[in-house]
Amino acid sequence: MSALAIAANGLRKSYGDKVVLDGIDLAVPEGTVFSLLGPNGAGKTTAVNVLSTLVRADAGELRVGGHDLAEEAQAVRAAIGVTGQFSAVDNLITGEENMLLMADLHHLSKAEGRRVAAALLERFDLVEAAKKPASTYSGGMKRRLDIAMTLVGSPRIIFLDEPTTGLDPRSRHTMWGIVRELVAGGTTVFLTTQYLEEADQLADRIAVLNNGRIAAEGTASELKRLVPGGHVRLRFTDPVAYRSAASALRGATRDDEALVLKIVSDGTQQELHTILDWLAAVSIEADELTVHTPDLDDVFFALTGNGKLPGQPDQPKEILR
Repeated sequence: MSALAIAANGLRKSYGDKVVLDGIDLAVPEGTVFSLLGPNGAGKTTAVNVLSTLVRADAGELRVGGHDLAEEAQAVRAAIGVTGQFSAVDNLITGEENMLLMADLHHLSKAEGRRVAAALLERFDLVEAAKKPASTYSGGMKRRLDIAMTLVGSPRIIFLDEPTTGLDPRSRHTMWGIVRELVAGGTTVFLTTQYLEEADQLADRIAVLNNGRIAAEGTASELKRLVPGGHVRLRFTDPVAYRSAASALRGATRDDEALVLKIVSDGTQQELHTILDWLAAVSIEADELTVHTPDLDDVFFALTGNGKLPGQPDQPKEILR
């Protein structure tokens, strides 16, 4: 069992009468990507702000990097890096100057600061732009510079709060590569995002935050299995073939106007073989066969619509551990 980079038990935070985090538990092993999903206002940024020592929790036992958040805040800050929703880049100075400024903040010597800055600018493909004002950078370049600045202090844990918001697909994929590279080097990444594909691609574990509580947590595969709705879709162009298939498949959901049948299925190879064998046996040919399995979109909407899955109690709670 890996050591925990982040451990939170009963984390609570309110602003006045507004409860933002209502006693959440988090456990993030070292060297993994943990993604916190949730709609706007769910409390994702508040969780990051608390765990990165920017905001004090109202209650909870919290440890980051092995340090107690309440008693050893300075040690926690030395172990972490934070890239927020809004860029920390100073647009009035060059990329290199931004890096050197960060090196000064980490009390590196002039020589060490220049060495670290040069290495990170090269690592993030910013050497050609290093002498140019940051105001001339594209959104993707600024985001890369932002993370490069975060890495100046060699943090073991990095909080990325919606790091790809507003980026084009190419820049987003570049950022994904950077995250994978960081984790391959042993860094722990705590990622908040509104992009479900991003969490699916990157995260070892995902928690869905809704109404201040963890509605569900698990791997992407585990979360997808929580949601019903997998089916095989058969589309016909011949009305006679459609009616014959519909008559034989009494359990299928019919769409007589579109000539479509939906058969409940988990999409396994065995089930697909069964359906294809049956069609061949009765000499019925579907013009199109497609398989739909629940994805993180389905999980997200099921959990953040009314805060529960079918059959789940009214009070949201963590389903998987």
